[in-house]
Amino acid sequence: MTSVAAPSARSLSLVPSRGTVLAGLGFLGFVVLWYAAVHWSPFAAFNRLPDPLEVVIEWTNPDPYYGISIFAADYYVHIFYSTYRALASFFLAVLLGVPLGIFMGWKTNVHAYAASLLSLLRPVPPLAWVPIAILLFPGIEPAVIFVTFLVAFFATTMNTLVGVRSIPEDYFRAAACLGATNRDILRDVVIPGAMPNIFTGLQIAMGAAWFSLVAGEMIAAQYGLGFIIWESYNLIQYPTIVIGMATLGLVGYLSSAAVRLVGRRLMAWHEQRLGMAE
Repeated sequence: MTSVAAPSARSLSLVPSRGTVLAGLGFLGFVVLWYAAVHWSPFAAFNRLPDPLEVVIEWTNPDPYYGISIFAADYYVHIFYSTYRALASFFLAVLLGVPLGIFMGWKTNVHAYAASLLSLLRPVPPLAWVPIAILLFPGIEPAVIFVTFLVAFFATTMNTLVGVRSIPEDYFRAAACLGATNRDILRDVVIPGAMPNIFTGLQIAMGAAWFSLVAGEMIAAQYGLGFIIWESYNLIQYPTIVIGMATLGLVGYLSSAAVRLVGRRLMAWHEQRLGMAE
């Protein structure tokens, strides 16, 4: 009797998953809708937009008509400046926001002191901070980084606070009964217990950093993806606007994915506890 060989893991991995297929269909549907809106929409506003083919041709052109493509050195200069600003703001938010969120969630006095002020400042949009940032900080870079940092800082602090507050009170009582010091409780109870929410906040903070970065670069920068989007609008270079937006989305997604990957590596214990790990 002839046995049928089971398909190898390699062959199975080549079959796209249902989620991948649906994601591809979602992108395809968006592109079709975009093309239809530009060419067949009765609204004149949509007719002024570049269609997907025009954007792709300009993006991949060795000699771009408007000067920005994957073959242009300036394109990567703008990406470098935006990435540098976003990462600098993100790491500053982690350095300051995580400790503040931990102590606000752990210590009642710290929460009473800082919570009201943060609640007052957090709803202020990034654009409102731009004039203050220009007045406070000399030069372009510190002002843009400050505006970007604020949004990431609030996201990091508040998610860390929620993470600490979600730790059952019994854990603190048990640690105290075992003679744990404040340092022991911080190391063995507070930080591990808040870690899932901290990394959720870091992912949000990374996305928020890119979101607020564009606002700062549009007003107070000479390089960066936000700058080329605004400059292209002023110069009526519509394909370059879409190129800048698409690049922002791609780089922002990769940044958040990197944070998510680091979180999964450090949070393997948490996935095992929930039965998510193999």
